[in-house]
Amino acid sequence: MADALERLKPDLMVVLGDRYELLAATAAATAFRLPIAHLHGGESTEGLIDEAVRHAVTKLSHLHLVAARPYAERLVRMGEERWRVRIVGSPGLDHLARTELPHARDALRHIGMPDDDRPLLVVTQHPITLHPGESRREAKALARALGRIDARIVITAANADQEHRQVFDALRSLRNSRATVRFVATLGTATYWSLLREADALVGNSSSGLLEAPSFGTPVVNIGDRQRGRLRSANVIDVKPEAAAIERGIAKALTPTFRASARQSRNPYGAAGASDRIVRILTSIPIDRRLLQKKAPA
Repeated sequence: MADALERLKPDLMVVLGDRYELLAATAAATAFRLPIAHLHGGESTEGLIDEAVRHAVTKLSHLHLVAARPYAERLVRMGEERWRVRIVGSPGLDHLARTELPHARDALRHIGMPDDDRPLLVVTQHPITLHPGESRREAKALARALGRIDARIVITAANADQEHRQVFDALRSLRNSRATVRFVATLGTATYWSLLREADALVGNSSSGLLEAPSFGTPVVNIGDRQRGRLRSANVIDVKPEAAAIERGIAKALTPTFRASARQSRNPYGAAGASDRIVRILTSIPIDRRLLQKKAPA
């Protein structure tokens, strides 16, 4: 990162989110006295190491472009000067609005999923990075719950966090269930969103259930603490990482009453337009001593 900054000589660094790799980028920028603009700060994911990374990046950053008002208020409580904090929404929703989605039927046919009347569940379960051993236990509970449901199930691969292999190994037992199950290493963004729009429910602990699924009105069964602390809409059912609780959550998500309420849900991260707001701020804010020199809270 230091070599890249020396070569590129940027005026400002923009970083997004909470992945631990950001610590390398922001540490180098700090040493170069380079202003940092941070997207999606102020959020909370209490079951992940990302929680600590995100707030560490906040303290290294000089401009905070946040997705929603509660996150802006959290940053102010953390001691960030209010003028540095701007509410812009989620730029990911711009990508969602601008992407032409393929027909879900084509994607399902491609992976060999039968076209029948059974519910379609998209399952995305990621590791629980803050608590060693929890990832396997939660994935086994999810597998037991799904194994009792007669449905069409598309399981996407977990991300590359530690213990992702344990998640995959636990879910492989579904091959012997009465459900029709397809494992997909990667769908690609457009195809994933297409299936998310088509699905009767999204099951697991992915942030897409909170950020993107509300825009489709898709019911979500959110498992455990991985996303605890994030804003959620009326389309989300939070359940404990236990087989019986997950099964009850799925049953509720599939009811006509809940499906109707999910379709009316409002996305707490707003609508398209965040990217334009971000560009306007980045191209208008003076890059000067005031931006670079942060003040401690009184």
